[in-house]
Amino acid sequence: MHTFNENVPHKITHIVQYIFFPIVNNQLSIVNKKGIFAPEKECLLFRVLAKPRIKNKKDMKHKKEAALVCFSGGQDSTTCLFWAKKHFSRVEAVCFTYGQKHSLEIEVARKIAADADVPFQLLDVSLISQLDPNCSLTNTGISMDQEKPADSYPNTFVPGRNMVFLTFAAILARSKGIFNLVTGVSEADFSGYPDCRDAFIKSLNVTLNLAMDEQFVIHTPLMWIDKAETWALADKLGVLELIRTETLTCYNGVQGDGCGHCPACTLRREGLEKYLKSKNQ
Repeated sequence: MHTFNENVPHKITHIVQYIFFPIVNNQLSIVNKKGIFAPEKECLLFRVLAKPRIKNKKDMKHKKEAALVCFSGGQDSTTCLFWAKKHFSRVEAVCFTYGQKHSLEIEVARKIAADADVPFQLLDVSLISQLDPNCSLTNTGISMDQEKPADSYPNTFVPGRNMVFLTFAAILARSKGIFNLVTGVSEADFSGYPDCRDAFIKSLNVTLNLAMDEQFVIHTPLMWIDKAETWALADKLGVLELIRTETLTCYNGVQGDGCGHCPACTLRREGLEKYLKSKNQ
């Protein structure tokens, strides 16, 4: 049986990367069902492509102790923030302004991070809103889709948003000596956004590692759980009431329980009701 050599010539690496990896990736999971990245256990080929040679093993322990959370102040990212605080000794948060209609979410995120004693940094990526004018979250002249269209994504989809967020987060994290990224995307409970899918996260993780010759790990604690299970996780972390009252998930910019009728509020409310019902049974 042939094994892969990490010192394989550059051209062969490209052949493996672009031909063999897509094939193998259909059969091997790089991210386990709990959303925890585990390449060292699951995919030799991924190790060859995405894992750089460790120059200083002493530094690796420090790298594994720190995480940077992509943080918006909403239900999902706040749950991830406290999940990260449980799993890492050092946690920082990065928030993005991307031309969204409701800037209140930035102040909500800043306050939650401060109360949690988590360093907070805001990055301006508002160029996103100039690239595609067809998103209802950034264009005040567009009415929000209340239901997902049968043949398309809802117009709340911001093309490339998570790709940009995670790429900028990785660059920032590297400058801080952080190599764990945490994001609240979910394939089990999403609006059809392609950048919330597990395959996208896997692909981007490989790309970031190859692009910067580092060993980033993108953690997705919510990838395989629905909104009810997300509320259950928040409860387990001891922050259910905080998330219920202080976060901002609403597309109309209403904190806490929100406006009650936008798609984000509906999903959040139905998940909470389902969780509380199961908890009280």
